Amino acid sequence: MEKRWISLLIALVVIISLVVIGCAKPAPAEVITLKYADQNPDTGWEGSQAAGPWLKQIEEACKGKVKIEYYPAQTLCKGVDTWEALKAGTADFAWCFHGYWAGMTPLADAVTLPFMPFTSAEQGSAVLWQLYEKYPSISEEFADNHVVLTWTSNPYFLATTKNPVKTLEDFKGMKIRSTGGPPTDMVKALGASPMSVPMPDTYMNLQKGVMDGQLDPWEAFYTFRHYEVAKYVTLVPFHMVYFTQSFNLDKWNSLPPDVQKAIESVSGLEGSKFWGKNMFDSAAAAVDKIVKDQGYEVTYYTPPPEEVAKWSAIAGEPLWEEWVKKMEDAGHPEAREILNTTLGLIS
Repeated sequence: MEKRWISLLIALVVIISLVVIGCAKPAPAEVITLKYADQNPDTGWEGSQAAGPWLKQIEEACKGKVKIEYYPAQTLCKGVDTWEALKAGTADFAWCFHGYWAGMTPLADAVTLPFMPFTSAEQGSAVLWQLYEKYPSISEEFADNHVVLTWTSNPYFLATTKNPVKTLEDFKGMKIRSTGGPPTDMVKALGASPMSVPMPDTYMNLQKGVMDGQLDPWEAFYTFRHYEVAKYVTLVPFHMVYFTQSFNLDKWNSLPPDVQKAIESVSGLEGSKFWGKNMFDSAAAAVDKIVKDQGYEVTYYTPPPEEVAKWSAIAGEPLWEEWVKKMEDAGHPEAREILNTTLGLIS
């Protein structure tokens, strides 16, 4: 009889234990916090139309496993320091403008060559991502951090403060802000003096006359209010610039595979096109609206094709050939192929 009661007691303990175990809720998975750095204000066009929506896409794709701390307007690191800050782990991932770091990714500079036949940022962004995936020598240039997408601006136009630029002679003596690499060479070839100035400082330099003008995309013209100080715009597709969304290598490698896959699902080719279209192409209409609504005087001028042909003959294809030679001399025999592939992807 005693043995029977002991058996029943043991059975009861086992049943209660199973019930308790079954009712116990698993501990919630720890949410991964990622610090994101961006040089631009979250209230600007890029912040509201591209960065904000994309960060939300990441959190939604990660289904609650990731929370992003957004540091806009250079609050985590200066724009010019972003790549190194990313390497150091100051940010976990970041908006990176590669025009700041001339010579760091020279093969990717193929998309910045002057007077290339690009028509939009969405198009340019798709081309750059395809080049990045196709050529290991290009992707290796970015190897210090982990790139999840690339994108380009729309073709830059020229915004000036005091005098319009209508002919080749008008460039002479002008101080024009440009980005590093081929765009700087283009400004020199056109007869002007290039200046390297971080975008957040351009308004003050234009206003004070330190610069006579700058090569601009629609997004910067809107976000940094260049329409207030640059009264003349010369509509010529001078060149493009490019960017990446990149992660600190250690941080990326520490992420669970499912989180990496979720981030990649809103990055890659489609993410690149999203950034090009939303940051740049869509800003053109926003510029037109704010200029009209607030009564600013901005005079647009489109030079005739024969005039643009003069500029391109001096600062277009000759610089393409110069770039190819420079890359080949630096040990990149594939440079000509990269140029031809770029042109082929554009068409």
